[in-house]
Amino acid sequence: MDNFKRVFLIVMDSVGIGEAPDADKFNDKGADTLGHIAEQMNGLHMPNMAKLGLSNIREIKGIEKADSPDAHYTKMQEASNGKDTMTGHWEIMGLNIQQPFRTFPDGFPAELINELEEKTGRKIIGNKPASGTAILDELGAEHMETGALIVYTSADSVLQIAAHEEVVPIEEQYKICEIARKLTLDEKYMVGRVIARPFVGQPGAFERTSHRHDYALKPFGRTVMNELKDAGKDVIALGKISDIYDGEGVTETIRTADNEDGMTKLVESMDKNFNGLSFLNLVDFDAKFGHRRDPKGYGKALETYDARLPEVLEKLQPDDLLIITADHGNDPVHHGTDHTREYVPLLVHHTGIENGKSLPLRETFADIGATIAENFRITMPEHGSSFLNEIK
Repeated sequence: MDNFKRVFLIVMDSVGIGEAPDADKFNDKGADTLGHIAEQMNGLHMPNMAKLGLSNIREIKGIEKADSPDAHYTKMQEASNGKDTMTGHWEIMGLNIQQPFRTFPDGFPAELINELEEKTGRKIIGNKPASGTAILDELGAEHMETGALIVYTSADSVLQIAAHEEVVPIEEQYKICEIARKLTLDEKYMVGRVIARPFVGQPGAFERTSHRHDYALKPFGRTVMNELKDAGKDVIALGKISDIYDGEGVTETIRTADNEDGMTKLVESMDKNFNGLSFLNLVDFDAKFGHRRDPKGYGKALETYDARLPEVLEKLQPDDLLIITADHGNDPVHHGTDHTREYVPLLVHHTGIENGKSLPLRETFADIGATIAENFRITMPEHGSSFLNEIK
């Protein structure tokens, strides 16, 4: 068959499928996102992922193993030294990140906080890992009284700055974040993203606004997306994809509100006559359920996602390719609130598959990028091996 005209890539953020061989190095021995969620749910109901072959990769409670899967299937091992969103996504597009982004479970170093106070002219309060809504309840009133910036982090490599729009005008908030971004480019900090988190309202009724803005690092090298764009191909970034790559290699950015909206936007992109990649991240699994250690909420979100899959499958044209994977794990019954070092599933579907087969274990996420590059006959990434010939 000829090569594919359109590739649809879905990253189910944090949907790992069992501990990686080096999980112990990341304090993640025993992590199993899908397996543990299925146990907590007394079986997951995901008939559409079942038909594609999810339980053929490794049996998941409640998900039937397909006799004749509709997709080729395997799992992938991360080659990069990390387990965060940016590392996983950058590797998917052909990079190998050996210097991991830093997380700050005890808050940011005093040196950085002092520099930020000096350069912004505002005091800083908070400086600890926290829920974005809980820290507003805790410190929002003090911020409004003093004008001090609320700085906090999470299990991810992020420095978040919250400020009331009537206390610190939005333009100033963005300038503050630009200052923070420059300060955290230093290798000793290695912060993946600085995020402006504006809010409004009064104590007891604060609301975060839509003026959030992410200041991400640029990928440390050219990705397959850069090559696609330079070759005149389309790269449609859905959800937070554009932020993850800091806009590199993106031809169109489409924001999404949540997983449901993400699936809707993906389906809408299938009505477009384009030649290239439509790339979706479904962040709710990670942000709303994994980090919050909510296995049942996570399970329900997986089942809701599965119920939307037929809309995608029905719209696939004969020259379309659908790839479903993840970027790391986030086992909601594991200790702490951090991501977990796990294998991720890989399901590859097109209308020409009569009987999906098991693909060899992929030793890097970059095999996806290499496959996309070979399909569109563009410069191959430095890392990864294409499986294009194995799936036609």
